[in-house]
Amino acid sequence: MTSTLLKASAFNSPTIRTLANGLTVIAEQMPVEAVNLNLWLNVGSALESNEINGMAHFLEHMVFKGTSRLDSGEFEQLIEQRGAVTNAATSQEYTHYYITTAPADFAELAPLQLDVVFNASIPDEAFERERSVILEEIRRSEDSPRRRTFYRAMETCFAQLPYRRRVLGPVSVIEQLKPQQMRDFHQNWYHPASVTAVAVGNLPVEELIEIIVEGFEQNNRFPVKNNQKVGNLSPEKPFREVVRQEYEDSHLQQARLIMMWRVPGLIELEETYTLDVLAVILGQGKVSRLFRELREDRGLVSRISVSNMTQGIQGVFYISAELPTENIPEVETTIREHLRQIQRESVTETELNRVRTQVANRFIFGNERPSDRANLYGYYYSQLQDLEPALTYPSRIQSLSLEDIQRAAQLYLSPDAYAMTIVRPTI
Repeated sequence: MTSTLLKASAFNSPTIRTLANGLTVIAEQMPVEAVNLNLWLNVGSALESNEINGMAHFLEHMVFKGTSRLDSGEFEQLIEQRGAVTNAATSQEYTHYYITTAPADFAELAPLQLDVVFNASIPDEAFERERSVILEEIRRSEDSPRRRTFYRAMETCFAQLPYRRRVLGPVSVIEQLKPQQMRDFHQNWYHPASVTAVAVGNLPVEELIEIIVEGFEQNNRFPVKNNQKVGNLSPEKPFREVVRQEYEDSHLQQARLIMMWRVPGLIELEETYTLDVLAVILGQGKVSRLFRELREDRGLVSRISVSNMTQGIQGVFYISAELPTENIPEVETTIREHLRQIQRESVTETELNRVRTQVANRFIFGNERPSDRANLYGYYYSQLQDLEPALTYPSRIQSLSLEDIQRAAQLYLSPDAYAMTIVRPTI
């Protein structure tokens, strides 16, 4: 099945092809002398059980440790010889691999990327060596005050959903994982129906697709279908009161204040646009409300930011501040007052117009490189099986009214019910 999205803007015209085995290939020719291949797999820490938490991230490392055709490190060596680049990342919802090559090298290097990802041999000796690397990565993450604060905040925000767990997993689990467990995990989840392969760059669309399909068929060693199933996950209920957790951290010079609301995720995509706008108006940039009042005018915080984290099952509206401990009550009160004001009066037309302009320009600027577009297409299609939300995001924001923004604040951002994590410097 092949389709070309006609509703996209003039400079976005991706072609989507879904094969009989479930693999989705998205391709677009772009007049830039590079080609980016993105492989998005619906395999992240959210589908792990507690007993194997951290497996998806550990596997991301292990795919580069060799196949029956490539020795460990040989893929990276071949990539570097051609001046190409490769990397990978794991999140709650997905694992993501990519390479960027010269157009002339794409037909040779793309099949190698597919080989290392889908035919990983996961040898015992390399597994044990890489386990030490993973454990060190976990320890380094725990040495980061920013990450420690975020981990504690997520544990406060979610009682049941796997977003409360760390993508890296805990030391106690990683220490117990076995190579065969990882081979089974790889065999069950690295499956055609879980893959969105995106190629964007200066080659004809049909050539891009043909290279991916042929490379995939050469490297395919999959079972007929995925034998595992993801458990049914449902959003957690909104907070009905203020839930507080407080900690001390001897490595901090200033306190951390985190306020969080459980909000719609990708399964309620239409509800996320207004929250994106509210995040920008409240705390993104030097003209945002909380930055101006709390940092510039009153000097109560040294840093403040707001984000709407749109995860698959449920999102988090996340306000984070660094500040002197004694300012915590006043800052919390001020944030609540801003929410009440928006619920009463909405935002201003000037603020909404500013966000509309920012979103439109960022969309244009974010489409300048093949890797930008491949990331855009891969993320949205892998998560939603649809590209239209990616390409129409600016128009969705443009269509929002002041009443829409006010309604979202009233519905999702109660000034009297939220989760709060406070981390104070040890006295």
